[in-house]
Amino acid sequence: MTSQTGSAANSVLRVPPASPAAAAAYFRASLAFHTDVSDVASALEAGGDPGFVVLDSRSAASWDQGHVPGAVHLPTALITERAAGLLDPAVPVITYCWGPGCDGATRAALALAELGYRVKEMLGGFEYWVREGFAFETLEGPDRRTADPLTAPVDDGACGC
Repeated sequence: MTSQTGSAANSVLRVPPASPAAAAAYFRASLAFHTDVSDVASALEAGGDPGFVVLDSRSAASWDQGHVPGAVHLPTALITERAAGLLDPAVPVITYCWGPGCDGATRAALALAELGYRVKEMLGGFEYWVREGFAFETLEGPDRRTADPLTAPVDDGACGC
């Protein structure tokens, strides 16, 4: 148990944690808005209809450099104009952009939500897709890199989370 004096001096606990009920509501809501590359890859690798479509919101040059296999390419600036021709409004959309330092997937998710699509953002984006060792496609064809041991379990394939 941390004393009040200890908490005041500790920048981690300067603002105390939320109540368990508030924390549960927040994290439940977060999972309604986000997914991660491992879960998306697992659903896609299982075969059959995963129940969602993956959308790459980056430029054509970025798409050519590498993208998630089977993803739909729709740059954020073109969503309003082209989404209806590419996406089924009944199918949830998982957006991604470059990586955690880029909010392009968030902007794409917002644009889609404003058009009435159910949407989640794939945390980590294309960067973590590649860093976790999942296959991707480039202008030259399929590719795959060895998983980065700092981002993915390299021995048993499951992180346990």
